[in-house]
Amino acid sequence: MPLLAVDIGNSHTILGLIEDGEVNAQWRVMTDERRTYDEWPVLLRGLLGGHGDELDGVVVCATVPAVLHEWREMLARHLAHLPSVVVEPGIRTGVPILTDNPREVGTDRIANALAASTRYGGPAIVVDFGGTATTFDVVAANGAYIGGAIAPGIEVSLEALGRRGAQLRKVELVRPRTVIAKNTVEAVQSGMIFGVAAQVEGLVARMTAALGTGADETRVISTGYLAEVVLTECTCFTDHAPWLTLQGLELIFRRNSTGR
Repeated sequence: MPLLAVDIGNSHTILGLIEDGEVNAQWRVMTDERRTYDEWPVLLRGLLGGHGDELDGVVVCATVPAVLHEWREMLARHLAHLPSVVVEPGIRTGVPILTDNPREVGTDRIANALAASTRYGGPAIVVDFGGTATTFDVVAANGAYIGGAIAPGIEVSLEALGRRGAQLRKVELVRPRTVIAKNTVEAVQSGMIFGVAAQVEGLVARMTAALGTGADETRVISTGYLAEVVLTECTCFTDHAPWLTLQGLELIFRRNSTGR
């Protein structure tokens, strides 16, 4: 039976039906702090259709406390018949978190680290392209999470440029004809696509050097719904795993649902 895995991010919420590491269906909806615990089940029924009666359980991670609060209420009031796991401090993940304050690390980043070390081994660097932030997470050879970096997301950067630039406007996130643009639209596209690609390659190179491992010894994994925007412009990636966070959430659910 499939598990419903939910990754609640600042901009979007990713939901997927996953079974034995395979995501069989997935959806992306806006993360709206105004949506109540009574509204979420209505949305879920529309998305899941007949699959809603076949669920093995629900696992949730979130970076938005207000939305997570509504999900807790929704799970208790509308899905109490299903086993559920909310990823938070105290939940077993099997990932040692070697940072100054482990509670500060986003639960989605821990899910990514677990999935990366389980599926690919370490050392590994996971680059997650979200709308609000692009995160870089480093996993040691023994599977420990040892830190990372956070950069502005592609969508946030593009929106900020459009708001603050008097003669600039939003553009479609596609590859321009050339890096040396001949018009304003393509100039913005060049800066976003090639600029982000250069940023990613630069940070990955610096992290690899800090790890003290060769480039051929480190797996570099791209994930997130915006990864494909720059994927072909980056030479550093060894793997692309679009549903890595959901796969990590499934692993966490299994570790915490024994005997349920």
